[in-house]
Amino acid sequence: MATIRPRRSSWWCVMVMAMAMVVVASGASGPRGPLRMGFYAQSCPGVERMVGDFVRQHVRRVPTVAAALLRLHFHDCFVRGCDASVLLNSTAAGVAEKDAPPNLTLRGFDFVDRVKALVEEACPGVVSCADVLALAARDAVAAIVRKLVPGGPSWRVATGRRDGTVSSMMEALNEIPKPTMSFRELVDLFASKGLGVRDLVWLSGAHTIGIAHCSSFADRLYGYPGAGAGNDTTDPSLDATYAANLRRRKCRAPSGGYAEDAVVEMDPGSHLTFDVGYYRAVLKHRALFRSDAALLADAAARADVEGVVGGPDEVFFQVFARSMARMSTVEVKIGAEGEIRRNCAVVNGG
Repeated sequence: MATIRPRRSSWWCVMVMAMAMVVVASGASGPRGPLRMGFYAQSCPGVERMVGDFVRQHVRRVPTVAAALLRLHFHDCFVRGCDASVLLNSTAAGVAEKDAPPNLTLRGFDFVDRVKALVEEACPGVVSCADVLALAARDAVAAIVRKLVPGGPSWRVATGRRDGTVSSMMEALNEIPKPTMSFRELVDLFASKGLGVRDLVWLSGAHTIGIAHCSSFADRLYGYPGAGAGNDTTDPSLDATYAANLRRRKCRAPSGGYAEDAVVEMDPGSHLTFDVGYYRAVLKHRALFRSDAALLADAAARADVEGVVGGPDEVFFQVFARSMARMSTVEVKIGAEGEIRRNCAVVNGG
């Protein structure tokens, strides 16, 4: 159970009042819109409850599903918008997003297929895969938090997304944020999606329930550029004790490369708890990715990180929910755009 601190700073009070208004507003509109609440009220009543019940049942039994669905939704929205293009299989015509190197460690495809199958049985050809994924990601986060901390993050998901029919590996390579990106590169990429600096800061907080493969941050442990000679040099901005522990235990580098690509908790000690532990790690210089450490490179971003760590978990829950609601509307397809896929892995008629 997370500790609720009694201190109430002026920063906290301002944030709570602002977020209480913004979270609701951002769920119904965003960079593209218009989506709307209750889009399926007539065509598939009860679909949101159906998705939520299934997700909660499974996430509470296997909590790691939450991080998988959250990451899947994030990667989907950054390529062609939130249109479920990340779920499409490669074809003879081209390699799809899911087979791009940044997506090879994605999980949750089978889970989404199972949810979609339930929805199709109840309402054939009505609910998009993009909406199923957006709802499942929201419900998964709520499920993993409420198991441990009542009143965790949740956000209203406006629905009405349509599914895309194009999925490109090359677009995924260019559009998905990389763990080696600088702060400026990240800001520019997020801006291209209609998301701001604070969205970057808060969405990075999803790493509180994430894991990372050693290969994704090995450049910070071995032969870091400018850190000196030899293979034993590490990124000087990474806490030396933490780096040494990673090299000794989780991420040993055998000759010729990694024999096994081990995984490391991005929020050690509480990677199954949705809390501010990730931001504490960032401030201690124990963030695994350069893109996470980059949050300290900007004064305003650092102030936000320090502020959320200094307040109760509810503040993080609210700002994270706001940014998730915004991200879930990035470049959505609506109206006559795209289609409603019956099988999330293939286009209709494919």
